[in-house]
Amino acid sequence: MSKCEQCIVREFSSLKALNKEELLKIADCKSSYTIKKGEAIFSEGENVNGIFCIKDGVCKLSKLSTNGNDQIVKLITKGELLGQRSMISDEPVNLTAIALEDMEVCFIPKAEIMGFFNENNKFSMDIMKAICGDLKEADDHLVNMAQKPVKQRLAETLIYLYDSFGIDTDNSLNIKLSREEIAGMVGTATESCIRLLSDFKKSGHIELSGKKIIITDISKLKRL
Repeated sequence: MSKCEQCIVREFSSLKALNKEELLKIADCKSSYTIKKGEAIFSEGENVNGIFCIKDGVCKLSKLSTNGNDQIVKLITKGELLGQRSMISDEPVNLTAIALEDMEVCFIPKAEIMGFFNENNKFSMDIMKAICGDLKEADDHLVNMAQKPVKQRLAETLIYLYDSFGIDTDNSLNIKLSREEIAGMVGTATESCIRLLSDFKKSGHIELSGKKIIITDISKLKRL
């Protein structure tokens, strides 16, 4: 069993506010899982009753629209927590989390986490700050969807992927998403996304190699 005090999630999340004794309690009650690419960590409407710590891998948080489109709200990567808001509000999760690659996750039951919430003021404040940050992101996303044209949103999405995941040895984005998934992040039809990526290629912003996207000029994208 891996030690919680040495885990990457503790380094980057609210868990860094927990002391050694509290981390030992987590190590005793947590469950560890391997989630295969394409599998759900949880689905919309589930009562999760705890939080998930992402030790490795990337997942998408998404919502299925009435017309069957998968609107991707956020990508969650290693070092982050999942399920904080629904645990505190005592509600079912309102999004689905699907692994985009093989993942290593740990689950900590709600009873244990809420005990720390009552005893460790810094931990509870850090959790609240994280939720406030998510709310701000949601506000910004809503404004972007309402006010910015699709071309601009696609450019922003590619910059976000570049900044968040970096590039591979062949200079392609270091996260492999389908055209449908990129369209789901941008909030547009897959056909429109494919057409705009082709336009970006013609104008020298990017190169396309199969499913791979190579950012040839990040400053050009930022000017968009």
